[in-house]
Amino acid sequence: MEINRIKVALAETRRKNKWLAEQIGKDESTVSQWCTNARQPSLENLLRVANALEIDIRDLLYSTNNSES
Repeated sequence: MEINRIKVALAETRRKNKWLAEQIGKDESTVSQWCTNARQPSLENLLRVANALEIDIRDLLYSTNNSES
């Protein structure tokens, strides 16, 4: 199940996993697992990702509202 849009956000901002990992002080493999939705970041880490990418934290999550799909 896809929950976060980190991979999409990285692509939209033309950034790589390695860059994000360096910006937020996490291991590149952790960021990779977030990007594949194998693991989910904490809300604190999601906020760090949003700040690093200079986007709204809500842009990092898929909507649960089916009418927006």
